[in-house]
Amino acid sequence: MTGLDEKARRYALLKAQLEMAQREDKAVILVVAGHAATHKSVLVNQLNHWLENRQTEVHALAPSEEDRLRPYWWRYWRRVPARGRVGVFVHGWYGDVLYARVEQRIQAGAFTDRLDEINRFETTLAHDSVVVVKVWLDIGEAQQAARLHHLQTDPAYAWQVSDMHWQRHAQHAPIQQYAERMRAATHTAHAPWHCIASETPSQQLNEIIALLQDALSQPAPVPAASAGQSWQAARNPARGDNCLPPRRLAVDDAGASKGSAGGSKIPKKVYRQALDELQARLAHNHRRCLQRGIPVVLAFEGHDAAGKGGSIHRVTTALDARYYRVYSVAAPTDEERLQPWLWRFWRRLPQDGRVAIFDRTWYGRVLVERVEGFARRSAWERGFSEICHFEHQLLLHGAIVGKFFLAISKDEQLKRFNARANTPHKQHKLTDEDWRNRQRWNDYQQALDDMLSHTHTQGAPWQLINTDDKRRARLSVLNQLNDLLEIRLETP
Repeated sequence: MTGLDEKARRYALLKAQLEMAQREDKAVILVVAGHAATHKSVLVNQLNHWLENRQTEVHALAPSEEDRLRPYWWRYWRRVPARGRVGVFVHGWYGDVLYARVEQRIQAGAFTDRLDEINRFETTLAHDSVVVVKVWLDIGEAQQAARLHHLQTDPAYAWQVSDMHWQRHAQHAPIQQYAERMRAATHTAHAPWHCIASETPSQQLNEIIALLQDALSQPAPVPAASAGQSWQAARNPARGDNCLPPRRLAVDDAGASKGSAGGSKIPKKVYRQALDELQARLAHNHRRCLQRGIPVVLAFEGHDAAGKGGSIHRVTTALDARYYRVYSVAAPTDEERLQPWLWRFWRRLPQDGRVAIFDRTWYGRVLVERVEGFARRSAWERGFSEICHFEHQLLLHGAIVGKFFLAISKDEQLKRFNARANTPHKQHKLTDEDWRNRQRWNDYQQALDDMLSHTHTQGAPWQLINTDDKRRARLSVLNQLNDLLEIRLETP
């Protein structure tokens, strides 16, 4: 490549990157994987020099202690580039699974499962306009040995060759074998593999630049929908064979959601005694979770004025403030709008032993975003599967996932709205949006029924709480939460 050619290529690549940054219509991830001694470091350094590095992030990850204390995919979700930016991952999630299989740390079934997870991850990214470019740098075993020997005998480059390079050389045959299977299983139309022979760095760089420039300039590929399956009929893979009978939020004329605790209102004295006992039980259970390193993720959804805040307050009163966080989820910020929709939830997951409480949750995709038209139909239909897979990843990590839906009758909701309007210190709780949501009560009920039907799973079932009696509802939340913790704590 002549100096003039190099200058033109560099300018074209930078121009494509800056135009994408201005459009903010997609993000680009480049995964550079391959055998040892294939110039990966040289190529990544050169790319980072050519690109606008204020819009580029390079990641060569060895898992940190912080990474190990959260579900596996957390380390990658938190580093997904925002729209308009480029992320470069050296080996990335492919290196993790490939070397785990080569070194027999996982067996064939787990290898297949991890590749399926990768396909789901990359498909979710593609649906959110993240283009994944995957490059495998190939080299023959004899050529690899010759290159390592050459580098090691040259004083200027000997420092680049470590024992790990020779270990990977000794593993060349199994790496080649499992890498071929890996690429075949994860080669998709929206995230294909590109195999590049290890010749000179300049030749490799030319091929990578061409791929990267296309990704920056061309429209983002969209994964094909599953042929012949409607979202209503599709079996959710994340639910597996452990799915529970569908739940529905049928509310009778009196307002008690079927299957929830009902009866007369509980007296205050009885409530106070029961509350103290349940909170003491919760404090004890959480200390045990902390000692065992079991993370707890609690999701609270419900009708407006159903008392989510009050129920959450009764939960947190029993917890050590050092070990929990409450996240009140509202409309996404400008930063969050530039990311895949699940990003803001992944990045808030708790460390092992700690508690994250979400007041409104990822279920907004299939509730308010669906009803109010903030998400396209294809997006919220896909949301059921993506939500189940998200929760499945939490369960695989050993987390407790508690999901509480606080239901209220339409008549009781109107009483509480009027009480808020007439009480000065509660007026801030009542907004025009609350009244608008009430006008679409039937639309929300249908969305709720679909949500409960598609996301009520064995590991993360919905707890339906009738809140027409606030005291009874708060006790029910605490009691069911304690049950969830104790069931998990009984598991070795």
